Amino acid sequence: MTITLRRLSNALGAEVQGVDLGKTLSNSEFDQIHRAFLDHGILLFRDQEITREQHIAFSRRFGELDTHDSLPRDRHPDYPELLLVTNIPKANGAPSDSKYTGHLWHSDMSFTPVPSLGSLLRGITIPDVGGDTMFTNMAKAYDALSDGMKKMIADLHGIHTGTRKIADLSSDRAAEQAKLNPPIAQPLVRVHPETGRKTLYIGEKVSCFVGMTEEESKPLIDYLVKHATRPQFIYRHQWRTNDIVFWDNRCTMHIALGDYEEGKIRHLERTTVKGTPSGYFLQ
Repeated sequence: MTITLRRLSNALGAEVQGVDLGKTLSNSEFDQIHRAFLDHGILLFRDQEITREQHIAFSRRFGELDTHDSLPRDRHPDYPELLLVTNIPKANGAPSDSKYTGHLWHSDMSFTPVPSLGSLLRGITIPDVGGDTMFTNMAKAYDALSDGMKKMIADLHGIHTGTRKIADLSSDRAAEQAKLNPPIAQPLVRVHPETGRKTLYIGEKVSCFVGMTEEESKPLIDYLVKHATRPQFIYRHQWRTNDIVFWDNRCTMHIALGDYEEGKIRHLERTTVKGTPSGYFLQ
C-alpha cells in the first residue's frame, strides 16, 4: 500500500491515507506511521471498519497496552485493553460512568506513575452534530514561553489527580478514585524521550505544585493552561464513524467538548499505550 499524509492544521496533526488497519502492516509501513506520529503528534485514520481485536493488535505495535486497572469502571468487561468513552446509560438507566470522560484539559493517565505514551480512540457512534475533541501542541506551547518563565518553572512538579468533571460524583466513588489513584507529582517540564523536545506537562487535573499551596499555585496553573490552549496551538477534530485518532500524550493535551445535544449517543473506544515511568507519589 502507498501511504500519504495530509496535514490537519498548522499546529499539529496529519491524516494518514492509503492504510487499512484491518490488515497487518509491513515493518516499512509501520516505520512510516511511527515517524509521522513523532513528527505530527496526532494521526487520523479515516474509514477504518475494524474489529476490537484488530484495534488492539494495531495499538500493540506501539508498545505495551494499559489494562486500565486505575479506571476499572470504564474499561470494557471483556477487553480490559479497551476503555469505553460512552454516554450510553447502564442497563438500570443510570448514567454511564464515562459520560463525562475527558471534559477537562488533560493528558491521559498523568495521574499514574506510568503516564500514557499514546492513545488510540475509535469513533463508533457519533452525534450528527458536535461531539468534537480539541488537541493542543505542548511542545509549541513550551517553546513560546519567555526565557524567564522557562527558568522559573524548570524544576517545578505538579500534583496530578484523577479529578473528573462529574456532576453527580458520589462520596463512595470519590473515595474509590482517591484510593485507586492517589495524587502523584509529575515534572512540569518533560523531555520527550524520542524527539528530545521539551514540553509542558500541565492540565486542569493539576491541583497545585509541590511545596506550594493551592492558592499560591492556582494563578500559575491557570496561566499555563490558558497559554497552552491558545488557538495557534490547537487542532479541533470533528469525529466521523470509523475514525481512529492516535495522539502522543507526551507532547499534546486534549479535551472532549461535550458540544452535542443531550440524548444523542456518543460512543468511542480507546486503547492506551503505556509510556515510561515518571513522577512520584506524595508521602
